Amino acid sequence: MNYIVFDLEWNQSPNGKQYSDPDMPFEIIEIGAVRLNDDFEVTDTFHRLIRPEVYHWIHNSIRDVIHVNYRDLMKGVPFPQAVREFLDWCDYEYIFCTWGNQDVMELQRNMKYYGMLHLLPAPVIYSNVQSLYGLEFEGEESCRSLEHAIDFLHIDKEIEFHRALNDALFTAEVLKHIPFATIYNHPTLDVYQHPQSKKEEIHLDFPSFTKYLSREFVSREKTLKDREVTSTRCPICGKNARRTVRWFTPNNRVYYSVSRCVDHGEVGATLRIRKSEDDLFFADKTIWNATEEDVQEIRARREAMKAKK
Repeated sequence: MNYIVFDLEWNQSPNGKQYSDPDMPFEIIEIGAVRLNDDFEVTDTFHRLIRPEVYHWIHNSIRDVIHVNYRDLMKGVPFPQAVREFLDWCDYEYIFCTWGNQDVMELQRNMKYYGMLHLLPAPVIYSNVQSLYGLEFEGEESCRSLEHAIDFLHIDKEIEFHRALNDALFTAEVLKHIPFATIYNHPTLDVYQHPQSKKEEIHLDFPSFTKYLSREFVSREKTLKDREVTSTRCPICGKNARRTVRWFTPNNRVYYSVSRCVDHGEVGATLRIRKSEDDLFFADKTIWNATEEDVQEIRARREAMKAKK
């Protein structure tokens, strides 16, 4: 198994959001990657500058951060060539690793723009090193910056941040400090390529939780009325669990519930109703065997919501 730690830099409309291409709001202009083996040793690196096709000037804020000008990019290769070379370089058995969740999505969106999404079939499962860092060193998922993690772990900063290959190298160094058990037990399922039909709906069993992605619905209300969307099955035996805390949402972003399996105890669940690029809706559900602390936290959220009302 290879661990492909990659980072992307992208450009956006230099004239403001109103002039942005809705199919390509962020155009990838640089790919940097590090290949690690099973022992987390660096075996190779990959780097490509990409010649822009959509935005023909660099947004000022982008240029100030990555220190690349348009003349540099014109020496790059077309995106279709760069992404084919990147995927070939990844080899046949690998898992992506990135800092945060946006790079995997933007890679797919750029591939879709060029009619290449079939080269990266769904479901795309990867390791979010930013989230893993939070779980391991802060006790919960967090959104710390890469530089914060580098400083916390006392990793040398001999190269600059905000270039694709450099940030991939830094991310790889953070990954080396995270135990394999944490990496193995907490994969991330990307939802950019979500199901379009009932037949395509995704049910996946991970070491510490199960994941479900629904087909698309015309509204949030229709999504929440679907029995499969709101069902809660024990992640161990798969049997329906009896609801003890009904679905509720304190913020209209995440829904929570608690159920009980007669054989395996408390079952926690979260449900996110996501919106597609076509303004349709789909469900992203996670179910796990809950600890007493998990149950108390969900009940506390419900009570706090009631108090606000």
